[in-house]
Amino acid sequence: MPPRKDPDPSASVQSFYGAELRYRREKAGLTLEQLAEGAFRGISLLSQIERGERGMPMDLAIHVDQKLNTDGFFQRRCEDAAKARRSGHPSYFADIPDLEKQATTIEDWAPFVIPGLMQTRAYMRKLCETAKPWGDPADVEEKARARLKRAEIWKSKERPYYWAILREELIRKPVLPSAGMAEQLEHILNLIHSIRGVLQIVPATTAFHPLMHGLAKVMTFSDAPPLVWIESEFSGQSIDFPPLVTDYRKSYDLLRAAALPPEASLAMVEEAARGYRDEAQQQD
Repeated sequence: MPPRKDPDPSASVQSFYGAELRYRREKAGLTLEQLAEGAFRGISLLSQIERGERGMPMDLAIHVDQKLNTDGFFQRRCEDAAKARRSGHPSYFADIPDLEKQATTIEDWAPFVIPGLMQTRAYMRKLCETAKPWGDPADVEEKARARLKRAEIWKSKERPYYWAILREELIRKPVLPSAGMAEQLEHILNLIHSIRGVLQIVPATTAFHPLMHGLAKVMTFSDAPPLVWIESEFSGQSIDFPPLVTDYRKSYDLLRAAALPPEASLAMVEEAARGYRDEAQQQD
């Protein structure tokens, strides 16, 4: 059996707390299986946290504190780490930017809005202002900066392989002035070409298809099980329960089959971008 790989506590905040979790667990004389008993999370996630590969969700932090009698230590750590990472993201989304960086593949399904990793600043601002018209303008700008920082993932040589599927309505129904919509669609085209990703469009004539009830992001990792992220207006959830992840991945594969081929999809986006650009020039 190969020797156990201990995390380097100095490598990152996650590694520090992963090493602390292992120390506290072993000091209490518990195995991973025993620590996981009664939690809604699996042994694999606990193991990844101990190795410094994943952050700890709040529900698991509360469970661990109760199981190890650590007087709220991991819950406080979870809150502090979320605040440090969030920087413009809602609390429920705090772990996703880090997971996107670690992923080997990201598969986005966007039935309602263009995915954050492909949004322009103008599109981001419009979404934030529409979602919370009562919000502070400074918060809108902070959220826009946070999403732009997420998109820096595409500058990395070790960026994940990206596949996105959008509904046709997202490119046909303008949420911005013509020039802004042209810029957004041209940004999508340039991004997909530059990162050699895949884009597919589900045509408006397709009334029924898999995953039609909501957004989904599927992420795979080189040294961890796959994960699905689902989100609604003011909340989101990570799913790592293997049977559910399998169902989502099968549904995503069927969605690919229902969408237009990549070449035809890019041609549709190009045509829509030209239309918006022509409208913008006529308005000048």
